[in-house]
Amino acid sequence: MTATALPASRPQRRNGPTFLTHTLLLTGRQLRAAWRMPAFLVMNLVQPVIWLLLFGQLFKSVIDIPGFGVGQSYLEYLTPGVVMMLALFGSAWSGTVYIQDMDRGVMDRFLTSPTNRGAMIVSTLVYQSLLAVVQSLVVVGIAFWAGARFEGGVVGILLLLLGVVLLTAVFCSLSNAVALLAREQTALIGISQLITLPLMFLSSAIMNTKLSPEWVQNVSAYNPFEWAVIVGRQALSAHPDWATLWAHAGLLATLAVVMAAWATSAFRVYQRSA
Repeated sequence: MTATALPASRPQRRNGPTFLTHTLLLTGRQLRAAWRMPAFLVMNLVQPVIWLLLFGQLFKSVIDIPGFGVGQSYLEYLTPGVVMMLALFGSAWSGTVYIQDMDRGVMDRFLTSPTNRGAMIVSTLVYQSLLAVVQSLVVVGIAFWAGARFEGGVVGILLLLLGVVLLTAVFCSLSNAVALLAREQTALIGISQLITLPLMFLSSAIMNTKLSPEWVQNVSAYNPFEWAVIVGRQALSAHPDWATLWAHAGLLATLAVVMAAWATSAFRVYQRSA
C-alpha cells in the first residue's frame, strides 16, 4: 500500500497593518518630532497665553461701546475667538509637514512602501487636532484663572472642542491640498496668510460684527471661521441657541468633507507625478 500524500497546507496570509494602525504610527511620528523640539512645544503653549492676555487687555473697553451688548465680560466674549484663532492658524500651516517630507524624499519613500495612503492624509489631521485641543484647554484654563466664567460647563467645553476639531479639519485639508499642488514652502506661506488674516478680521472673534459695516456682516455669514466662533460662543453661553450651534457645526462638517475630498484628489495628482 502506498500512503496517500496529504496536500500541503498553505501558509496563513497575515493581514497587513490596518488603516487605523498606520494612522496611529504616522501620528506618533509627528508627535515624536514635535517632542524633540522643546522650543516648538513651549511656543505653542505660551502663544495662547500671549494672545488671550494681550487681546484681553487691548480691547477690554470695547464692551462698554453702545451696541456691543453681549451681557458678559470681554474676556468671556474673547475666549472662544482666541481658541478658534489658534486652531485656524495652526491648521493653515499643517501643509509644511508634507513639503518637508517632499524635500527630504520621505514622501516618495512612503509612496513606494505599503503605507496606507488614507492614513498619510488623516494622520496630519489627527496631529493638528490634538495640538489644537491642548491649546484650547490652555486658553480656557487661563481665562478661568483670569476671572472668566463659562456657564456652558463641561458640555459646553466639549462642544467648543468639537468646533475646534471641525475647523482644524477644514483648514488642515486645505493646507495639505495646497502643499501637494504647489510643493513650495513660500507658496504655502503666501496663500495661508492671504486666507487666514482676512477670515479672522471678517468675523466676530475680537469685535462684535454688529458694530462693523453692513458688508462685513454680510460676508461674515459665509465665513467658515465665523461659523466656528459661533459654535464656540454658543457652546460656552448660559443659554445656547442649539439650532444655531448645530446649524453652524453642520456647515463646518460639510465643508470639512469637501476639503478632505480635495486633499485626497491633490494627493492622487502628486502620486501620478511623483
